Amino acid sequence: MSVRWILLCCLLWASAAQAQGFAGLGTQADDFAQPQPGYTFQFPDDHGAHPDYRIEWWYLTANMTDANGVSYGLQWTLFRSALAPQEGEGWRSPQLWMGHAAVTTPTAHYVAERRARGGIGQAGVRAAPFSAWIDEWQMTSDADDLNRLRLTASDMAFAYDMRLSAQAPLIFHGDAGYSVKSQSGQASYYYAQPFYDLAGTLTLPEGEVGVTGQAWLDREWSSQPLGADQKGWDWFSLSFESGDKLMGFQLRQTDGQVYTAATWITQDGETETFADGAFSAQATHMHQVAGRDVPTQWQIRLADKGVDVSVTALNSDAWMATSVPYWEGPIRVSGSHEGVGYLEMTGYE
Repeated sequence: MSVRWILLCCLLWASAAQAQGFAGLGTQADDFAQPQPGYTFQFPDDHGAHPDYRIEWWYLTANMTDANGVSYGLQWTLFRSALAPQEGEGWRSPQLWMGHAAVTTPTAHYVAERRARGGIGQAGVRAAPFSAWIDEWQMTSDADDLNRLRLTASDMAFAYDMRLSAQAPLIFHGDAGYSVKSQSGQASYYYAQPFYDLAGTLTLPEGEVGVTGQAWLDREWSSQPLGADQKGWDWFSLSFESGDKLMGFQLRQTDGQVYTAATWITQDGETETFADGAFSAQATHMHQVAGRDVPTQWQIRLADKGVDVSVTALNSDAWMATSVPYWEGPIRVSGSHEGVGYLEMTGYE
């Protein structure tokens, strides 16, 4: 669940003023494949692209610190969208690609964006050995799995080069990876690797910084993931000091109601899924950024697991000034559980 939907679909429907749902994400996708319950994931194939579905992403975020204890956040994302459910050679390919990279510090937020057309080698994903790239930005492995990765990106104001090592298995959200997003049944296939240890170098205007931390990779694809009445979302990935983790999101509807879902993840990789209504996220402080009022402090509750925590942005100005703007950045967690995480918010105008 993520801003990845709007980012991809802006390439397809930016001019469709009458589109249904948030940025047209509730529109019909009759020519494309649709997620169905009971899907059996096949690896390494499912680490690669699924061109018969309309939208897809490889989405990594990380919380890091340097030797002095200063906190940082990192984002690396590759999005695929399709004009038609098929592959194609050269400029005839209907596959479109977009990349986002960001670094957040307590006082600054650096953002870059890349776009590419499929079929010409500028961007793509190979399942075996795994490699995802757009221009010189890369997420690569020397194996067919996602257990060990190298992650690179660069722009005028920043760069990073990271090594990642998974400490537990992949996990699957929803019903064995079938993640429902609305009362009317829109859904995606959704799995993740939330157990990476990370180490590497940030290059910032003030120089190079060595960092270590933890990273979380989301993999998701669909064709019509939202209902027509859903206008935006708030997505949280929380990593607690106990080693347990929580993914939760709410999709905001035009009638003021929300649709929620959550996954509790133990430190050993066991999961428990929570349906609509079990997870709650209440904004407690609004911050103005880019001319918008955006909630950068929240109270998060999952009563079944005794979770009642306050979430606060590391940097309230973590605004992604990309083709379709949104807020995304690292957060700090306190209350019944202590930890760190990432927050993504869309649809705040």
